[in-house]
Parts: sequence; C-alpha cells; structure tokens
Amino acid sequence: MSPERLDGPNEVRRAALLTHTQPEQTSDAVRAARDAAARAGCALLATEDELAKHGNAAAGVERLDSLPGDVDLCLVLGGDGTILQALRAYADTRAPIFGVNYGTIGFLAAVEREDLELGLARAFSGDFQVMTLPALETGLDTERPLALNDVSLMRRPHGRVAELAYTLGDQEVGHVRCDGLVAATPAGSTGYNLANQGPILAWGVEGYVVSFIAPHTLTARALVVAPDDPLLVRNAAGRDPVDIVLDGEHVAQLESGAEMEVRFRDHVGRLAQLPGSNFYRRIRDKFGRLAY
Repeated sequence: MSPERLDGPNEVRRAALLTHTQPEQTSDAVRAARDAAARAGCALLATEDELAKHGNAAAGVERLDSLPGDVDLCLVLGGDGTILQALRAYADTRAPIFGVNYGTIGFLAAVEREDLELGLARAFSGDFQVMTLPALETGLDTERPLALNDVSLMRRPHGRVAELAYTLGDQEVGHVRCDGLVAATPAGSTGYNLANQGPILAWGVEGYVVSFIAPHTLTARALVVAPDDPLLVRNAAGRDPVDIVLDGEHVAQLESGAEMEVRFRDHVGRLAQLPGSNFYRRIRDKFGRLAY
C-alpha cells in the first residue's frame, strides 16, 4: 500500500460530497467546501439526499444522480463509518476518498475538523497522496459484497450463542461457541478486531486477521492469515442463523449448517492522505501509547 503522488493543480475537476447523519455538525463545513471548490475551479456535486440534508448550506452544489458518479475525488465530512461508506461506493474506481474527521476517532481521515481550510485546499488542488487499500470479498448476493474494514458474523439479538468454525487451506483451524467472528483487513484491524483483543496490522501488511467475539473457551486466539488463503466460515447445524455485517452494514444472514467464503483482494480502495502521514504516529495519537 505504498502512496502514489498526485501532482498538479488540475487533477481534481469534479468532486463528490458525502457527509454523516448529523447535518448540524457539518453544514458550515459544506459551505466552506462549496466556496473552496469554486476557488479551485472544481465542480462540487452531491446526491439529492445530501442537498436536502443541508438545505441552503448546499446552495450552488451541483446535483449528482447517485454515487459513485464520474468524479475525480470524494470528499467526506464525517467519521470512519462515513469514510468506509465512501470507500465501498468508490471501490475499484479511480476516485480517492478524502476524509475530514467529524466523527469520534477518524482513523481513516486525512485531516481533523480543526484543519478544515487546509484540508479543503489540499483536496481540491490534488495536493495529497493516495494509498491503495485491500478489501475482503464475499460471494454474497448484495450490491457491494466487499468490506474495506471487516466482515463480521454475529449472533442475533436475544439469540442463542453461536457455534462457528473456520477453515483455511482445507484445514479447520477453529471451532468454538461464541458471539461471533470477525475477519479484518489491516485498515480494519483497529476496529472490531481490536475490541476482540486481536492484533493490529500495520497498513502495508499483506494479509488479514480472524478473531472470535466473546469466545466461550480459554484457548481461542486471533490468527493472521496469508493473503492467498481463503477463509471458509461454517455455522454449525442446528444453530440459529447469524447476521453477516460488512463494514457495519447488515447485508444477510448465515443459516444453520451454511458456509460462507471470504477472500482477500488487494488494491480495491483509494484513500487520500496528506504527505508525511505515518501509521504508527496515528496509532499513538488515536489510541494512546501502546506501552507507557
């Protein structure tokens, strides 16, 4: 996931806008983005829902029929959830995602809200770096069967404890009663996987991690998986269905006795970052020192 430099003032001519669900927090930033885009000679576009969400603050922003649209950049005003929504929408396209953190942690954001003006100027002038991100691909029959962060299988609310097994390289590696299982990319290893006490994978590591949620055993351990090894998860026969969640979005359920395959795929998403951004400094700033 080495960054590639985008140079020149004319790289970004059309940019999509995506914001989180609390417009009272971002409407002023929408006005600022509209004005900064105009100064840079960049067309700023948003869907009808976004335009309605921000009302007069979005006056002058052009209408985009739907995401992704033919754009050079997607500007996100929100937290990691909204940035992930954009990464999934623009998966396998040329448009990078430039996030301004209006969420809680903002691990994927290029800049914090306090640096909005600097961030907007960098975004619309193309003065940023792009990191390609891997994804986990599922065979699910859904509009976007990809997860840039994690694939989670979780017991349903008020349901019985799940009994899940997973296989790698034709070998069953784990079989345990638990609340669920998470497969996470390096970018997603600091999310639900981290809450499961799974390992943090640095950006640039090729592979993914599998961890159990609240395993009912003392021996269950998270496992880092090689990128070419597909993951096969099986819900034990006679158990309740479990929910399948991609990047926080419920998309399906795994029935009793059913199996689901997950594969690692590189170079799926494109994340904009400012020059000099460092993964390990980000870990320290967002989560605190690993040891003190």
